[in-house]
Amino acid sequence: MLFANINGVNLHYQIIGAPEDKPVIVFSNSLGTDFRIWRDVIMRLVGDYAIVTYDKRGHGLSDIGYSPYAMQDHVDDLAGLMDMLNVRNAIVCGLSVGGMIAQGLAFSRPELVKALILCDTGHKIGNDDLWNDRIGIVTEKGIEAIADQIMSRWFSEAYRRPDNAEFASYRNMLTRTPIAGYVGTSVALRDTDYTEQTPTIKVPTLCLVGDEDGSTPPSLVKELSDLIDGAEYHIIEGAGHLPCIEKPDDFAALLKPFLSGLST
Repeated sequence: MLFANINGVNLHYQIIGAPEDKPVIVFSNSLGTDFRIWRDVIMRLVGDYAIVTYDKRGHGLSDIGYSPYAMQDHVDDLAGLMDMLNVRNAIVCGLSVGGMIAQGLAFSRPELVKALILCDTGHKIGNDDLWNDRIGIVTEKGIEAIADQIMSRWFSEAYRRPDNAEFASYRNMLTRTPIAGYVGTSVALRDTDYTEQTPTIKVPTLCLVGDEDGSTPPSLVKELSDLIDGAEYHIIEGAGHLPCIEKPDDFAALLKPFLSGLST
């Protein structure tokens, strides 16, 4: 396991391949998950690309730090990690809050970003009432109190089978997230609106969304893609909020032509 102290927070990260030899893809994950959600997609890309994944603060094996957070805290953490690894001009792939982190990185450190893959995310996610309600429930009762509702948004009906061990295990990933990390990142999401900044993105961008996403539905991701000049937009059938888990073959199949086009 690899750890780095970035901005006073110990971040857990993984690097596969040599960044100096291959194009680099940096993955940033969603609220209530860690970098293991990318495993099945990475398996379909490794060898052709160098891969960087990490647990954002308050998630996985990374430190919690001082909660609540601003979105810029997450952005600065990723920038600091990439600086430490001497990674520049990377393809940054972010899901949900990870997609907002990716956008924030493109705004504040454009030299780090060659292209964006924005998955099941938006320029603004939710509203104050949604986030304040969720923050209140989790603070008072814990993540278990909202777990069933969240899982219905994360995964398609077909995936949410009682006999699906993977589904049960991802529920564990959610409920075992530190409350301070979950609430801290929820505050960052509540307080972030990139509606004015997102149209300034000029790098090649691919927007993906599961057709059964109950958190950031296709209409929101289409709105995001429409704000970015030249952005591609694709719907992944039979997937909820985490198509990298449910449909890794379809996910990778959409990534590969986009990635190949960056080198032409």
